[in-house]
Amino acid sequence: MANDLVVIILGSGPSAAAAANWAKPSNLSFVAINNAWRVRPDWDYLVHAGDFPDERKPSQKHPSQRVFSYQNYVPSQNRYGGFVYAGGTMAFTAGYWALDRLKPRVLAYFACDMVYSGTKTHFYGRGVADPLRDDLTLRSLEAKSSRLMVMAAQQGCACVNLTTETNSRLVFPRADLDEVARLPPVGAFDSETTQAAFDEEKALGYLIEDGEYWHHMDGFDADALTHIDGLWLRAAGVEHRRTAAA
Repeated sequence: MANDLVVIILGSGPSAAAAANWAKPSNLSFVAINNAWRVRPDWDYLVHAGDFPDERKPSQKHPSQRVFSYQNYVPSQNRYGGFVYAGGTMAFTAGYWALDRLKPRVLAYFACDMVYSGTKTHFYGRGVADPLRDDLTLRSLEAKSSRLMVMAAQQGCACVNLTTETNSRLVFPRADLDEVARLPPVGAFDSETTQAAFDEEKALGYLIEDGEYWHHMDGFDADALTHIDGLWLRAAGVEHRRTAAA
């Protein structure tokens, strides 16, 4: 059951620096992904990829700040079905980790739009567009964000997007920081379609316990995964909505 905690998942999109001076009430925690810990010094949790370079990690931190990597987020991810179904990129991984470990009532995303254009793709300049790599688990970022939103709603948590960007691959309802301070309604979802998606995931059996799903890609049925993506879009009620430019 969700508590009163509001979690902001802070990514490294071009707009990330706008969060540097946001107010931080006592019931709000910042979960920074990879380089995003540099945006503000009072982040609460850093969740970084297993191959995140040591030289990019904070050299000093407050005793209350905690750092987590694959040893921690792989078990959390597995409790929600695993990387193949959730999407193998840190924006979604950090969200599932937060649902598992922090159990917030609001999971708000900022600078995680996963739209890459122009010369400045990240707040620190130009970076690698990890969610756009050729990966069977990332064929529909909209579907993966639909899945996260539905699974959050099942435990009483509302997902919102704080972005001010025109385009986003996240399908969450948009909100501003002031709205997050109030309890928003948890989004409705189609329970029958949700169960159908869960059933098909279970039938495929693509839960890779160590998280290293890329070693097993040749054994995955791409068409079956695409069908499941469609179910999650239907379950969240966003199957006809495009959130990013084609």
